Amino acid sequence: MHELSLTQSLLNIVEDYAADYSKVKSLKLSFGRMSSIEPRALEFAFEVSSKGTKAEGACLELSILPVVIHCFICEKDLELDTYNVVCPCCGKEEVILVGGTEELKLLEMDVE
Repeated sequence: MHELSLTQSLLNIVEDYAADYSKVKSLKLSFGRMSSIEPRALEFAFEVSSKGTKAEGACLELSILPVVIHCFICEKDLELDTYNVVCPCCGKEEVILVGGTEELKLLEMDVE
C-alpha cells in the first residue's frame, strides 16, 4: 500500500506550509487515473496518519484526472475510462498516452 508513504510525504509538506496556522481544514489533491493510487486507500491512510497533526480531520478533495490518448490518425485527444492502445474512433493503433499518469499533487490547502 504505497498510499501510506504518499500520505506521509503529503503530511510533511502540509506541516511545512501550515506552520503558522492552527488547523488544516481541507486539502485539494489531484492525480491521474493510471497513477496506481486507490482513492479509498489514500483517504484511509490520510485519516490514520494525520492523527495528532494539524491536518487531523481535514477533508480531502480528490480530483482524478482522466486517461487521455492522442490519435495520430484522427489528430484528436480522446478521454477514456481505461487505457487502450486502439483508437475508439478509427480503430488504429497509432496512439500515444498523454494524460492520466500524473503524480499526486497538492493543489490547495484551506487553513485557519
